[in-house]
Amino acid sequence: MNLNYSVYLHIPFCRHRCAYCDFNTYAGQERAIPAYVDALCHEIRQVGHQARSMQVGTIFFGGGTPSLLSVDQFGEIFSNLNNYFDVLPDAEISLEANPGTVSKDYLAGLRSVGFNRISYGVQSANPQELRMLERIHTYTDVVDAFRWSRLAGFDNLNFDLIFGLPEQTLETWQQTVRLVSGLHPEHISAYALTLEHGTPFGKWAEKGILPLPDPDLAASQYEWTMQFLASEGYEQYEISNWSLPGRHCQHNLQYWENLNYLGLGAGAHGFVNGIRYSNVLRINTYIDRVTTNTRDGLVFPLSSAAVNHHKNTPKENMQETMLTGLRLTSAGVSDDVFSERFGTRIMEIFGKEITQLISWSLLEWVGDRIRLTVRGRLLGNQVFMRFVGD
Repeated sequence: MNLNYSVYLHIPFCRHRCAYCDFNTYAGQERAIPAYVDALCHEIRQVGHQARSMQVGTIFFGGGTPSLLSVDQFGEIFSNLNNYFDVLPDAEISLEANPGTVSKDYLAGLRSVGFNRISYGVQSANPQELRMLERIHTYTDVVDAFRWSRLAGFDNLNFDLIFGLPEQTLETWQQTVRLVSGLHPEHISAYALTLEHGTPFGKWAEKGILPLPDPDLAASQYEWTMQFLASEGYEQYEISNWSLPGRHCQHNLQYWENLNYLGLGAGAHGFVNGIRYSNVLRINTYIDRVTTNTRDGLVFPLSSAAVNHHKNTPKENMQETMLTGLRLTSAGVSDDVFSERFGTRIMEIFGKEITQLISWSLLEWVGDRIRLTVRGRLLGNQVFMRFVGD
């Protein structure tokens, strides 16, 4: 079990907010980037003063579109991270990027400043689907970004894809997956579209303007993806994630194993020592709170940007460990690790739920690990809901 901390930094700026997106992102506020970077460095120092040189094994910049920041701005952030945290020499340091926002020189700069992994928001290789999703890039941009990344020395790349789109066919999805896997990135993530309340997609679907995704077709797309990527040498290690051998995303494993991670930036969430917390959402409010407040009276892991926090009960920590760990399709949740962490066996706490799910062929024991069956991957939400509540 990884005992190091992870650090997530949220960059909430976008050139255009896509119609399906429900993340904490804002378009047209790029002028605030310099002040935001300064505030983010303030927050790093606030938390770092309390952290006592904690060891950091992964760093992840998400958004939004983090690739809107300059190399120099990232250099300033890294300077603060390295001054206040013990960033391990082999730390995985990731950046989310839009393929249409990078250049050969920019990627070389990112590599020189410390990044060693990039996650590209590809979503689709189909021009019509990209337009529907309101993405600002083309698949040619994806190929260019991939080629430039390799030239810059990146040997750990991820492509994010979305299936289950309105009017998407099995054939167009297969074409996207074949094109992407043909580039041989180290990692591929494939997520089913969810129509989130409050997004343009959600509103259009409610009004009947946007066709609802076909769940049966989405299931067929997912099953085909599992089979095809396996044939291409990719291991499915999480419900929505595949990697070449040894190339699992270490940062996301920290989430799925329910381990400690700091959340920095506007709207960021964190989980440290059983405390879940979240920061204020709005960019200007975040800047004001972090730059005008001192660290006096703050209790680790909270900064002056934090607006909510909750100390989990032991039962809540167990439930969350099951919810996140069962997403790991191969590893699942180890009974020995669970016992070491909580002082009790899985079946002593969740015996009724697990027995029922096994009878439905949704869970299985493999050695000391409880994990989803292949059928369970398709019906994951029905499994997870059994571990929520009293």
